[in-house]
Amino acid sequence: MMQKRIAIFGSTGSIGTQALEVIAANPTLFSVEVLTAQQNDELLVQQALQYNPNIVVIGDEGRYQKVKDALAGTNTKVFAGEQSIEDVAGMDCYDLMLAGIVGFAGLKPTLRAVEQGKAVALANKETLVVAGDIMMRKAIEKRVPIIPVDSEHSAIFQCLVGENLNPIDKIILTASGGPFLGKKPNFLVNVKRDHALQHPNWSMGAKISIDSATLMNKGLEMIEAKWLFNLKPEQVQVMVHPQSIIHSMVQFQDGSIKAQMGLPDMKLPIQYALSFPQRLANAFPRYDFRRPNTLTFEEPDIKTFRNLSLATEALYKGGNLPCVLNAANEIAVFAFLRNRVGFLDMTDVIERTMQKVPFIAQPTLEEYFESDAEAREFAATLIHM
Repeated sequence: MMQKRIAIFGSTGSIGTQALEVIAANPTLFSVEVLTAQQNDELLVQQALQYNPNIVVIGDEGRYQKVKDALAGTNTKVFAGEQSIEDVAGMDCYDLMLAGIVGFAGLKPTLRAVEQGKAVALANKETLVVAGDIMMRKAIEKRVPIIPVDSEHSAIFQCLVGENLNPIDKIILTASGGPFLGKKPNFLVNVKRDHALQHPNWSMGAKISIDSATLMNKGLEMIEAKWLFNLKPEQVQVMVHPQSIIHSMVQFQDGSIKAQMGLPDMKLPIQYALSFPQRLANAFPRYDFRRPNTLTFEEPDIKTFRNLSLATEALYKGGNLPCVLNAANEIAVFAFLRNRVGFLDMTDVIERTMQKVPFIAQPTLEEYFESDAEAREFAATLIHM
């Protein structure tokens, strides 16, 4: 395996930091070419000094001088601003982009990378939720591999290797259920930020932890899966699997089901995406079948966790509705993390925004951006931010 030059967009987040651990463990196989961050200039500088990338970009232009001064004695080029992040994505200095920028902000650089014919290890599900039709059409046109990093989509991807000619009956996305599995609205109405961030199985960033607690994460994953694997909405099913050992399953037309299993550790799907099609040896903990462990499955409670039903509505209706859903959710989660809106109120904000923003059946990229902006503006008025 020749050394791959990796560009990590969102290097200071949970996915980015774990990806750098994988790279550090395999220095002959991977080199770090690009690192980007939005605001965490201190960690970005630490990473740059350790991994010696060709380029770093700090999204917040007010932090540019601090980063530039800290890296003055190195060969690393320093840029700043959202446009620079997009421009660097279009450069020819790397082989594979790890798309780890959280939320809608990841769309432009990821699309730019695909347009340049770059392979993408996709950890940013919102890119496909918002504009999956445009992204996948461009990937097919450019013959660019998009390798999912989300544990659930990585599991499906792995189950489909070697099955190119075998039609899928359905996929089963597994959900841990988050920290509030089994809880009812009279409990959830009092939930605060710190409680919602305590995921029972996974170590994740703040935004995805809240999405997991509300089951919105699973809703976004349903929409992402539709585009990644060219599925009809009715082929996507969600089951709650509290142990998070089976990461997802594929059922084929003959009724056979393939599952991908392992301990909940994001470094494994990150490593798989970076090294694909090879599997690399590692020292990650292994699941031990000799230790008794019951694996259970149950239907999600969509009456209590209504975000999942809103996402399902967006999945079936399509058009710009998933984009509106995502924008309203990002505003609601941002507000919840700052104690400006209640846990259950987030769903009301999303629902009202979906009802308010005009539906567009076949949006252009420009119309996706307009829908996103309109949804954010309206959602913010509901929260009085």
